Amino acid sequence: MKKNTVELVNKENERKVDVLFDGRLFTSYIYPQNVMKPVLWPIITSAGTEITRKYPLKKAGGERSDHPHHIGVWLNFGDVNGFDYWNHPEAIPAEKKDQYGTIFHREVVKAETKKNVGTLAVKAEWIAGAVKHLDEETTFTFSNNGNIRIIDRVTKLTAKEDILFKDNKEGMFAIRVTSELELPSDKEITLTDSHGVPTKVKAKNTKAIGDYLSSEGLTGEDVW
Repeated sequence: MKKNTVELVNKENERKVDVLFDGRLFTSYIYPQNVMKPVLWPIITSAGTEITRKYPLKKAGGERSDHPHHIGVWLNFGDVNGFDYWNHPEAIPAEKKDQYGTIFHREVVKAETKKNVGTLAVKAEWIAGAVKHLDEETTFTFSNNGNIRIIDRVTKLTAKEDILFKDNKEGMFAIRVTSELELPSDKEITLTDSHGVPTKVKAKNTKAIGDYLSSEGLTGEDVW
């Protein structure tokens, strides 16, 4: 098999596009109906390690079960004209749904590869209630450089009415990492058991051995 190859496999019936590097899954662009925005999930290294959290889409033990809306790699915002697109998991009660927005995948515009690069262009709509706030056009570029794997994202948002992105800590681009990459903490946490069911424990997550480093040289909690 040729090295540093990229393949994009559009699986409309499964509501996803698989991104294969050297014939193996690197990531998938997914838009299941129980996730309120399209995301890239999982993200897998060249060594086969998943660096994104499995919960809530896959059963796994010893993971934090907070923030079920944190899935893979995504882009959205916490306050768009007063509607919360960020904190919107499947389990939001019906009587509160009108406070939240959903980003709906609409179309795969392009899925092509050339040498070690794959290009995926998609369209989506940001909708809250019956109001469409934004049209989204996003292009992902996936580069297979052997042990170095690169994802570039360029997104254009077009307002369908006067739009205010109110200053908010929740936005815009994010990744929810696996437990090992988290910052260690002594706070009480809820972890999943071997069946993926959340279980309250009074212990620190011994898996967590990560650290944060900002572009300004800050580390740990100071980054937040």
